[in-house]
Amino acid sequence: MMELTFIRHGATAGNLERRYIGRTDEPLCAAGVAQAEALRDKLQKPDVLFVSPLLRTRQTAELLFPGIAPIIEPGFVETNFGLFEGKTAAELADCGEYRAWVDAGCRGPIPGGEQVDQFKARCRAAFAGAVSALPDGCRAAFVLHGGVIMAILEAYALPHRDFYAYHLRNGEALRGRYGQGALFLEQT
Repeated sequence: MMELTFIRHGATAGNLERRYIGRTDEPLCAAGVAQAEALRDKLQKPDVLFVSPLLRTRQTAELLFPGIAPIIEPGFVETNFGLFEGKTAAELADCGEYRAWVDAGCRGPIPGGEQVDQFKARCRAAFAGAVSALPDGCRAAFVLHGGVIMAILEAYALPHRDFYAYHLRNGEALRGRYGQGALFLEQT
């Protein structure tokens, strides 16, 4: 078994404004820095640290685990929100494509963006590759995006729950034990 910790990056200005900022490479804002600093003493030092290539995850990882060189995994980048990228729900209220996407439970095609099933498959493949290289007993941390964490947990966590049931707020963490293709989450 391995001990895995999933950490959602600290907040960015776009997060606070409730914008779709999947591929937008924003830095942490002051609130995001404070979230990471508040979380730092609650986490154990990992043997291995995985992060998305986007700035907000790299900054969060550095604040949480200074001096630990992260493994940058391109498969952990957040989804491409295409037409919706950088906008709020209010700004998209009159957009027919957005209303159709929301009416489909945010599971349908994203115009000009990444398809939800392809996004989930990419995240899960990156996770499978990451854990396959880890030895038994390893402690690994993953500093990722909310959607990436939800995609991984929907596939691997037991008991099985829906994608949206695994939502973490910015600067939150979830720990579990992983072995034989299953992730057993611990109560937090």
